[in-house]
Amino acid sequence: MTSTGGYRPLFDPRLEKQPFDQKRAYRLGDRGTSDSLPYVYDNDIVLAVNVALAAGRPLLVRGHPGTGKSTLARSVAERLGWRFYADTVSSRTSARDLLWTFDTVARLADAQAVREGEPMPPRAAYLQPGVLWWAFDPDLARRRGLDQSAGDLQPARDPAIVNPAAERAVVLIDEIDKADPDVPNDLLVPLGSYQFRVTDGPRVVARRVPLIIVTTNEERELPRAFLRRCVILGLRQPDPDRLDTIARAHFEDLTDPLLEAVRGEYLRLRAERIAQYEPPPSVAEFLDALAACRGLGLDTGSAAFKELTGLLLAKMMTIQPEER
Repeated sequence: MTSTGGYRPLFDPRLEKQPFDQKRAYRLGDRGTSDSLPYVYDNDIVLAVNVALAAGRPLLVRGHPGTGKSTLARSVAERLGWRFYADTVSSRTSARDLLWTFDTVARLADAQAVREGEPMPPRAAYLQPGVLWWAFDPDLARRRGLDQSAGDLQPARDPAIVNPAAERAVVLIDEIDKADPDVPNDLLVPLGSYQFRVTDGPRVVARRVPLIIVTTNEERELPRAFLRRCVILGLRQPDPDRLDTIARAHFEDLTDPLLEAVRGEYLRLRAERIAQYEPPPSVAEFLDALAACRGLGLDTGSAAFKELTGLLLAKMMTIQPEER
């Protein structure tokens, strides 16, 4: 495809049919927990992980969106060779969802469909272990809390993303600040003593203490009792040298002129947005800008470069009013 406006487009509306070059498309996006991505550690991060492991406490990672909070958990699991579980919290999440869920609707449907005289499936058949149960005791979770003599009940499927056979686990509880304020308080016992009881079921006690990594974007203040039980790591904005290291970890063939140009625009726009009390671009958006420039073969001296950095680094948070 020919160059247009200082870059090689992946999409050209002048052409009715056009091939798509997948090799030039790079999607970083939100793959943080489902795919393995490079992670650049600094001394503060390494120390915080070590302290959490030694103290047997959850690691609470605080920072702005796009600073690498979520990807840290999977990276640690891969380097330790431990199982990895992840659960992203929403406004509808309850603390019990992280421990177990019970399918009341399916049980009611089975109760209505069962023929007279036929036995109902055991209550455990409708019990689904949550990520903390799997991290604490995967064998008991697989049996849905039943003892070894349980009949032919279908075992629960282990949702471990990596290293499913490992003895220990890392658990990511992502964006806990999105949850109802009661959720952190309801997790005090499970995350403090690494045990909980299933309603009308067994007591689940961690066979081996997992590493729990909790992230927050600071959209809601967390309870003091919850903070007291955590090792707290605040991720700072990387300096220019660390930005370069992060960029080259993601793009091995990155050229110096492109990196310098994108980094310069990123730092300039970041300072400008902060001065205007507006959300600054994140490291994730910095990487997106590099990916787009590489994929489109963009000339950093072209007008298209300025437009691209505006689309990715100086995003409009609100719709501007129409001019009269």
